[in-house]
Amino acid sequence: MNQDRVFIFDTTLRDGEQSPGASMTKDEKLRIARALEKLQVDVIEAGFAIASPGDFEAVKAIADSIQDSIICSLSRAVDADIDRAAEALAGANAGRIHTFIATSPIHMQHKLRLPPDQVVEQAVRAVKRARNLCADVEFSCEDAGRSEIDFLCRIIEAAIDAGARTINIPDTVGYAIPHQFADTIRQIMSRVPNADKAVFSVHCHNDLGLAVANSLAAVTAGARQVECTINGLGERAGNAALEEIVMAIKTRQDLLGVYTGVVTENILPASRLVSGITGFPVQPNKAIVGANAFAHESGIHQDGVLKHRETYEIMSAQSVGWHTNKLSLGKLSGRNAFRSRLEELGIVLSGEDLNAAFVRFKQLADRKHEIFDEDLQALVTDTLTEVVEHIRLVHLDVSSCMGEVPNALVQLSVDGVEQEARSGGSGPVDATFKAIEQVIGSNATLQLYSVNAITEGTDSQGEVTVRLEKSGRIVNGNGADTDIVVASAKAYINALNLMREGAYRAHPQAAGV
Repeated sequence: MNQDRVFIFDTTLRDGEQSPGASMTKDEKLRIARALEKLQVDVIEAGFAIASPGDFEAVKAIADSIQDSIICSLSRAVDADIDRAAEALAGANAGRIHTFIATSPIHMQHKLRLPPDQVVEQAVRAVKRARNLCADVEFSCEDAGRSEIDFLCRIIEAAIDAGARTINIPDTVGYAIPHQFADTIRQIMSRVPNADKAVFSVHCHNDLGLAVANSLAAVTAGARQVECTINGLGERAGNAALEEIVMAIKTRQDLLGVYTGVVTENILPASRLVSGITGFPVQPNKAIVGANAFAHESGIHQDGVLKHRETYEIMSAQSVGWHTNKLSLGKLSGRNAFRSRLEELGIVLSGEDLNAAFVRFKQLADRKHEIFDEDLQALVTDTLTEVVEHIRLVHLDVSSCMGEVPNALVQLSVDGVEQEARSGGSGPVDATFKAIEQVIGSNATLQLYSVNAITEGTDSQGEVTVRLEKSGRIVNGNGADTDIVVASAKAYINALNLMREGAYRAHPQAAGV
């Protein structure tokens, strides 16, 4: 193995999906997996196969479709989990089973309720079972950041002897500090007798805002795999952001002395795809992929950049995909041009899916002169959403006048029967939602309403995310339109349809790395 290469293990589809409201359909996961393959990440953690039939089908679809990345499924150190992961990965060109068990005193005592000796036995049994089903096995010590170093060394040595060839040291609760985490990695690698037989990996959470710093500190200590997500997506405060890890390694190769195989020019398209599918907008000042990441407001900065870019920019915008997505389509564009541009974006459609997307494209082109790649991503997401339309928006008439109560008339088709309702509200969106509720009566609570402009300009499509909660479970609806009120109605109705389908979202696992 090349000791200077850092393997990039992307867990957007597994840990990233554990962000409340970030659930994805199988087809959406497959689109993101194709974008990750285009990025040339080394490992794609496609899901947690035993969590649900939907997770199993998504892992299987990705394993059957992706050729250039290792496809991984997470499993607890439990026989049924491991067997289900192996089944989902059966069609993979290269598969990996990632099994884990908690190793910190607090987790062993209060969650597992097992003594350390039994934890080691269960870990060894799990790794051996996984190794008999899959040639590539990764073992993780959950909550390693709060585990005792002596016990970590003991269980890691046993896991490597049992057949694990990647050992992951996760900072599960984001507790570590960079210099301390680096020292932990250093000690483990020097104290475990068979450490030379495994690649050491890290998986850092961002509870203290140190996920990227901890990951890079671990790399300086000898870790050669980093587990991360697009846009830093993940439960609680998220994970180490892939784009920040990769660009830090590339930009400071002089200091870090390592490299990755990631095609950095594909970072921005992947970021926008994940943002569009999950409905989680990227903050403007987000490193690498934020709208302001390469913007210069200060006159001094502008002058410097105009004279010599590197006076204020440590990397080029083009190196991560900015300014590469040019206007390519308009109302006169044909089906072949449309399909070709989608394929350039990593989106492959055929048959009825292509026809439906093309019809939506033409409708959008009639209302919006310039069609950008971001518009196409949103359009395809809307087209491919696998939700039965029990409820469909037929007509929306909204009036809003300064000094008067906004009013909305909504006509819906509910299981083929048209119904309408009128309501006032504190604003046009509030009135629209209340009118929809008069017809449907879901009794759900609106937890999140988020609006994001997909592109620049007053004719930009608005992308709306609506999160509804009922009986402690949530659904996440999305809608896009050049009219923000219509986009809002679409998002609300999308969430209601998901509720009818029983597509409530819960974390796919009770505990994870």
